[in-house]
Amino acid sequence: MTIIKHELNQRKIPLIIWTVALSFFLMVCIFIFPEMKSQMGDLNDMFASMGSFSSAFGMDQLNFGTLVGYYAIECGNVLGLGGAFFAALYGASALSKEEKEKTAEFLLTHPVSRKRIITEKLMALLMQITVMNVIVYALSICSMAVIGEEIPFKEVTLLHLSYYILQLELAAICFGISVFSKKGSAGTGIGIAVIAYFLNIIANIAEVVEFLKYITPFGYCDGANIVNNGCIDGVILAIGIAMSICGIIFAYLKYTKKDIS
Repeated sequence: MTIIKHELNQRKIPLIIWTVALSFFLMVCIFIFPEMKSQMGDLNDMFASMGSFSSAFGMDQLNFGTLVGYYAIECGNVLGLGGAFFAALYGASALSKEEKEKTAEFLLTHPVSRKRIITEKLMALLMQITVMNVIVYALSICSMAVIGEEIPFKEVTLLHLSYYILQLELAAICFGISVFSKKGSAGTGIGIAVIAYFLNIIANIAEVVEFLKYITPFGYCDGANIVNNGCIDGVILAIGIAMSICGIIFAYLKYTKKDIS
């Protein structure tokens, strides 16, 4: 538990900053919805007729004039990208930062196995992502209650759950990648998150590359599909879980045999 406590304490400030930032932007989006609601009728028709741009963000399948449609599009992008960056950055530096900061030798002289180091760092990563998502979800629900709108609990919960799983997947993949780096992988983590986001946009625009949805974790976070179908796509989700497991397995296999200096 010592490593977990150390990781949580070391990442405390970044966690607070990311949580406050994401919560703030989501709350602002929710609070301005009543002011925009009366104008949404015309905007909804305009957004739905913007061709490929509408398809890219699912605006041709959602009613922008309803809270759940507005939330899925506006807040979904904020939570999706913000959460993905946080998870990718944290995952990408989890195992590489010891070598980058020259603390690996000190850590490995203690009576603790490498498997335990990986496990406790992974648990700390999971705890921080979970804490951030619980707080963001709670504040979003409270904000909806404040503006007096009927809260679409099922859809909002599914949206937040899908983005939570997305963050875990990206964190796990970047966690596995971080073990191959000695100087940190922040750029790699951000790059993976951005590529995953744009792969989903491309898949939404062009039917010929719709298979890309099965590659990117944003595929099962599609707000239009979740709202319209009332569930998360199980096939894409299963693929995402499999990729997460692979990332973690690679981390264990490589780190336990790695020459760490």
